Amino acid sequence: MYYVYILKCNNNKSYTGYTKELKERIARHKKGYVPATVGRLPVKLVSYIAFSNKHKAFEFEKYLKTGFRQSFYQKTFLEEGWD
Repeated sequence: MYYVYILKCNNNKSYTGYTKELKERIARHKKGYVPATVGRLPVKLVSYIAFSNKHKAFEFEKYLKTGFRQSFYQKTFLEEGWD
């Protein structure tokens, strides 16, 4: 499986990533081993979506990283009280 995940960072912003090994990748984020989030610790996993197709997962991650991401995150997680 391939995973697209969304983290909530300590600055209340989201980080979206893609991985084949979800548990390992989240652990690396939490330990500060990922440069993109090391300055925004702690992070919390708020959602992930599993894909059987690597290309579809990668495309969905790219889609979430567009301007749509903030709108999606705000509406789906913050307004619904998932934090």
